[in-house]
Amino acid sequence: MSRERAGRGTGWHVDAGLAARFAAGTAVESDAWSLEKHVEVCGTCAALVSSAVRTAPETGPLLAGVRAAVLERVAAEGLPERAAAEGRRAVGSPAYAGGPEGPAYADAAAAAGAAVSPTAHLNTTASPGTAASPSAGAGSEAAVGVAAGATHSTAAGTTGVSPRLSPVARILWAAGPALRGAWAVALAVVALGAVALSYGAGLGASVRLLLLVTAPVLPLAGVALSYGRHADPLYEVVTGTPSGGLRLLLVRAAAVLGVSVPSLTLAGAVLPPAAGGPGAAAWLLPGLALTLAALVLGSFVGSRRGAAAAGGAWALFVVAPAADGPAGAALMAGAAPYFSGPAVQSGWAAGALVCGLLLAARRRSFDHLETP
Repeated sequence: MSRERAGRGTGWHVDAGLAARFAAGTAVESDAWSLEKHVEVCGTCAALVSSAVRTAPETGPLLAGVRAAVLERVAAEGLPERAAAEGRRAVGSPAYAGGPEGPAYADAAAAAGAAVSPTAHLNTTASPGTAASPSAGAGSEAAVGVAAGATHSTAAGTTGVSPRLSPVARILWAAGPALRGAWAVALAVVALGAVALSYGAGLGASVRLLLLVTAPVLPLAGVALSYGRHADPLYEVVTGTPSGGLRLLLVRAAAVLGVSVPSLTLAGAVLPPAAGGPGAAAWLLPGLALTLAALVLGSFVGSRRGAAAAGGAWALFVVAPAADGPAGAALMAGAAPYFSGPAVQSGWAAGALVCGLLLAARRRSFDHLETP
């Protein structure tokens, strides 16, 4: 394979040898991960890998059978003729010279008869012998990709990838379940409810203090709902990809903070300030430290349990004493020690730094599935 440097920079591309090893299931795991990530953005290498997988003796007949089954389903269900024509043109590539009557399809009937059934809604359950084969992972993954994108390989242009999702949909999907569910609604209710209570119910400046002690807990709920077996239905699939693990968790945690920080800070800024009380942004460092602490705990016990433990500790030591009395003076006395003063904020910053270092040290733990 060609390399620009050991770290595999932008000049790295897949060569024929790596493509053949990937198709046969013998590529080194790190090389396979790099290949899978690279072909997402490089159409030339994607075509090379696709050709290698389709011509490999371990996977070629199986994929030919899958293509034949897809085309038969298209014809049987009366789908638009244009989709069927595009699928046939894709099958007419050099790797399948001869079309549906070529030798690849004749071999596919014997090699993939038990694995692919055109009359059973494409039930491609592999036999025990196939599952034990070292090429089963590469073959099954390629089969899924070919079956799902057969009608898009011609119309998608040079990249060979169909733009099925809009940019906004991709961002929302990457942001995780929290921003697509009830958490975002709850965040809006808290922010708008604080303003309504302050000005509509006449509670005045005490609402800002109550919002300050509540705000650091809200991102924790978003993080707990963004990653893990209890939150993401695709958790097992995502964890096995190069983009899974801590990287995806941090992306989703950043998305949660990117929504909650401006919403809660803006809501606090429009509330009446308490004389001598903390500012509207005083919760940011405590919230960051608490979120990082939840991530560190999540590396041991899972995201949901880690967020619950961090949120429970905050509620026990901060929220409960601060909310002991509804009067502004009582709330001020309970909240001020946790937010006011450079020394307190420096302590939260140091705590966030320590949690960040611990998270970096524990990053490999997110490459494994959470325990139930």
